[in-house]
Amino acid sequence: MAQHKPSGSTRGEIQVRNVTKTYGTGPFAKTVVQDCSFTIERNKLTVMIGPSGCGKSTLIRLLAGFEKPDSGSIQIDGRPITGPGKDRLVVFQESALFPWMTTMDNILYGPRARGEQNGQTQSQADFLLEKVGLKAFSRKYPTQLSGGMQRRAELARAMINNPDVMILDEPFRGLDAMSKELMWEYYSGLYEESHRTNFFVTTDIDEAIFLADRLIVMTNIPTQVRATLEVDIPRPRRLANAFDSERANEIKMQALSLLHEEAMKSFSGGSRAAADFIEAYAKRTGKAPAEAKQPE
Repeated sequence: MAQHKPSGSTRGEIQVRNVTKTYGTGPFAKTVVQDCSFTIERNKLTVMIGPSGCGKSTLIRLLAGFEKPDSGSIQIDGRPITGPGKDRLVVFQESALFPWMTTMDNILYGPRARGEQNGQTQSQADFLLEKVGLKAFSRKYPTQLSGGMQRRAELARAMINNPDVMILDEPFRGLDAMSKELMWEYYSGLYEESHRTNFFVTTDIDEAIFLADRLIVMTNIPTQVRATLEVDIPRPRRLANAFDSERANEIKMQALSLLHEEAMKSFSGGSRAAADFIEAYAKRTGKAPAEAKQPE
């Protein structure tokens, strides 16, 4: 029997070019994103990782169209992003499930709000509930679900809207370690079936390596792309063996080295202090900073 290969979508490529975003004016101005450029390739799972507070969530809001850059451009499939749109859907850190709605009603909220609910959307909701392991919980309310179940329900609610791009801002943050790792497998499996364009933001290096096709490592604030790493680890990926390969550990060490350098900039008071620290560390240990593909 021929193996089924997900076709993915011909849409969903986002290009960020020389984007800068500053909040405040005059002496109170703070540049959060500065001359930032990268591409979210269609049909790939791109993960962005960087130091806490570096500006990743600001980039999420810009990609979603909730805010506009001060300079530069953001395009999806060659069209400027000027506001929110059906072609993009964001899953935030905080639960967005309506507490007065059942799991099924939450999942169907988007089609109902657009006046598009019909037998096909109901069948799709049933399919997605089964896919995320919540078929037996369709009539339960969010308060009756665990944190991991709520996250799965939110993924199903996002997917039923069939966006070209799913944008996820640390969606598994706050879950216990076991629930988080289970969510990695659920989410990775859903992606491997659809190959929908996904952009996933995290501060967890293991999460990033497990999920990503491409890993974008960001600098400290004001954020720019420090490096792009290709995570060429075979799929499907499962927790039992995902981190056994030498290649997975190479990528992890590269990313950790880059993140360490960026973290040292904030702790040491600036790039010069960080550079001095890294140079001294290299002389003492004989280990040079990891090499990586430069930003696009």
